[in-house]
Amino acid sequence: MGNPEKNIYDTKRTLKRILSLIKPYGFFVVLSLLFAAGVVTLTLYAPILVGNAVDLIVGPGNVDFAGIKAILLEIIIVVAFTAVFQWLMNLCNNHITYSIVAKIRTQAFNHIQGLPLRYIDANQSGTIINRVITDVDQFSDGLLMGFTQLFTGVATIVGTLFFMLSINVWITLVVVLITPLSFFVAGFVAKKTYVLFRRQSEIRGEMTGLIDEMVGNQKIVQAFNHQKEAIENFEEINERLKDCSHKAIFFSSVTNPATRFVNSIVYAGVGITGAFAAINGMLSVGQLSCFLSYANQYTKPFNEISGVITELQNALACAAKVFELLDEAEETEREDAITQMEAGEASVDLEHVYFSYNPEVKLLEDLNLSVKPGQRVAIVGPTGCGKSTLINLLMRFYDVDSGEIKIDGINTQKMTRNVLRERFGMVLQETWLQAGTIRDNIAYGNPDATQEEIINAAKMAHAHSFIKRLPQGYDTVLAENGGNLSQGQKQLLCIARVMLKLPPMLILDEATSSIDTRTEIRIQKAFNTLMEGRTSFVVAHRLSTIRESDIILVMKNGNIIEQGTHEELLKMNGFYTELYNSQFAH
Repeated sequence: MGNPEKNIYDTKRTLKRILSLIKPYGFFVVLSLLFAAGVVTLTLYAPILVGNAVDLIVGPGNVDFAGIKAILLEIIIVVAFTAVFQWLMNLCNNHITYSIVAKIRTQAFNHIQGLPLRYIDANQSGTIINRVITDVDQFSDGLLMGFTQLFTGVATIVGTLFFMLSINVWITLVVVLITPLSFFVAGFVAKKTYVLFRRQSEIRGEMTGLIDEMVGNQKIVQAFNHQKEAIENFEEINERLKDCSHKAIFFSSVTNPATRFVNSIVYAGVGITGAFAAINGMLSVGQLSCFLSYANQYTKPFNEISGVITELQNALACAAKVFELLDEAEETEREDAITQMEAGEASVDLEHVYFSYNPEVKLLEDLNLSVKPGQRVAIVGPTGCGKSTLINLLMRFYDVDSGEIKIDGINTQKMTRNVLRERFGMVLQETWLQAGTIRDNIAYGNPDATQEEIINAAKMAHAHSFIKRLPQGYDTVLAENGGNLSQGQKQLLCIARVMLKLPPMLILDEATSSIDTRTEIRIQKAFNTLMEGRTSFVVAHRLSTIRESDIILVMKNGNIIEQGTHEELLKMNGFYTELYNSQFAH
């Protein structure tokens, strides 16, 4: 269940945050309150008119039809104005709610763009998606219900008390003395439901993450016959979600029958005391019918408010999860960071670099490297030796724990990440394409590129021929992540994307791993052209692709244990020779 004091603090903090979001829409809140007051006033005025009409019916043959007709006309006018005020109030509430929700979603999406990769790697994508979509939806539902029913409910209670006091003080006291039971029930339920709905939101995020993972990798799941285990994992999470939801719904569903029971006691109390008052001449029959109507209207908001409180608890729990995401620290830049940088010679130096993802597990230790402008650097080594980590540090996806990485003699931490990344072109083993046309995907890093430039880039990447065979050529719309292309075709488009950008430095992380041998030879020639005069870092497992490199770095356990040209490393007869022979020995 968690610490109750912490939950109360979270609730208060969340409420305060929500109020700060509502504050800019103060004008519409005031309008909504005014329309709500109008709705309540006219709704409560109607029973008085009905009571007056009842009093005009004395008995058979003694009915004031003219008076009743005038009252009926007045009732029609009151109902019409009530409907208009209700509609205007809902317009204001919808504007407030959906403006706030749109703002939160925009903030959340923009915030995710600025979060460090460390956070993205540490959290399931489904959990993050759940917070931005599902939790915000739940929050908007609760917020809308709060505006539409909470205001009118409270106003109805206050207004009904005022009208009842104007008719008879003693009967009103009977109502007031019994109704605190409803507050007790609602308060008890509110404490229980917040914790449960918060837990429900967490488990729902866990389920979204699992579904996202299974659907996105269904081929792997089926290839390894992992369907049974996937179903078991889903059922386990689903069972926990069911149990948590049952408890949350149970406590929230107790509210309505409990408050209805209290309401029935109130109505019976008014009926009995009112009847005695009417017999003794203290009330007219019309006033008694009016009082009974008020008693019903007075208790009805308690049902609505209890339902609203339950919904608000769910909304607050979801809002707290969204605010947790928004409170995650973004990547920051130094105040004096370089925001513009001339294209230099593209030299790279690593000086005494230390880095580890987990402080308890050492990775890169005292790494030193000097790369001259235009050199081609290949990075090889067994899985987990730190090859991709070195790339992550060069791109500042992660920052070094200590030491310096310099480009053209300038510490990369003294320049903004945008400036740094503008100097690199990157092709990864894992392809990523957006849902859109092939033209849009190639021009992703250079949106202003002309059609001719896009076609030239595709030709350099040997992608032009297969693109022309597609139904709409460069206007062919790709499914999410290029689902209607082969893995090799997707890789060619990613390569064409870099060919179009032509940055001063290149990073190729297993860039040709998904391409057939014949195409790889052609791509390698294209890369040789592309890398001419550019500082390049190539991560490769197939050593045949890196023989022409100026420097080959052999990494093991986070350290560079050997470096030199292909021929020099073979003469050393060391770890590189072992790797090479393991691939080419017969």
